[in-house]
Amino acid sequence: MRSAAIGTIVFLILLVVGHWSGNQPDRDARVAATEELGVKFEGRQIDVGEVSLHVVFTGPATGNPVMLLHGFPEFWYAWRGPAAVLARAGFRVIIPDQRGYNRSDKPVEIDAYRLDRLAGDIVGLIDALGYERVDLGVQDVGGGVGWRMVIDHPSRVGRFAVIDAPHPFASGEGSADTISWYRSFLQLPFVPGFAARLANWRLLTSNLRATSADGAFPEEEMDQFRTAWDREGAVHSMGAWYRAPLSPIEGDGRVSQPTLVILAQNDRFIPAARTKASLPFLEHGRLLSLGSGTHWVASEEPERIGTILVDFFTDPGN
Repeated sequence: MRSAAIGTIVFLILLVVGHWSGNQPDRDARVAATEELGVKFEGRQIDVGEVSLHVVFTGPATGNPVMLLHGFPEFWYAWRGPAAVLARAGFRVIIPDQRGYNRSDKPVEIDAYRLDRLAGDIVGLIDALGYERVDLGVQDVGGGVGWRMVIDHPSRVGRFAVIDAPHPFASGEGSADTISWYRSFLQLPFVPGFAARLANWRLLTSNLRATSADGAFPEEEMDQFRTAWDREGAVHSMGAWYRAPLSPIEGDGRVSQPTLVILAQNDRFIPAARTKASLPFLEHGRLLSLGSGTHWVASEEPERIGTILVDFFTDPGN
């Protein structure tokens, strides 16, 4: 009995210390991005229907609207480099923290993170901003939302650019280097979020650095991510995306919008064959193989990705 009591006390102490080790100061990524890149990033909360999203803007208010959707475990800040390139080219760039991330609302129920409801947030945001449609750039799990937008709400998207996120009906052979364990791990409630906090978010930071090019995530950038993961328990609601029930897609998944599928050479999460298998579903699509980059190429080569997006969103012939 005494040993069990001591063990319980030690376990509880470890829980408290583990949780405490992830505590972060309230950093402002908008200020950091503005100082880093020399373009103004401004944010505000916008009611999009079911939830309120934190949305960051850059570029002239009268510019053609481009919306960028981040992936896991990122937040709007991951798009700051390409966004700055787009802003300098005259686009109005709109980057939401998606539901469950950073400063946006974080519903408790898992069902709230179905892809159809996440796409509904983007439709609600387009409506709230007074646009009929936007051009859309997406990456990682933001790609899942993007594909639902062009399939379920095609009138709301002009041109569509997707980085290493396959069409939901695409299939292809995997590769030996594909990392899939984290998807299974994130199916668990509470445990992934708690484990992520340990040792100042070591699990998430080490995974980002191990799967990216050298120097892609310097410490000052990782500090911004740590604050976003810690904010209002965001790390738990971020993981809820992976535990939410699937929402079926009606129809054959054909995409009519001009679509650019961007393929990084060294993506360890998404097999290249699956990304390429998206092309048969595209009526006006093409593949751009970068010949470099990892799953995090928007952070590794922001100027290049930004220039690619400027060219694609500018040229109506694409």
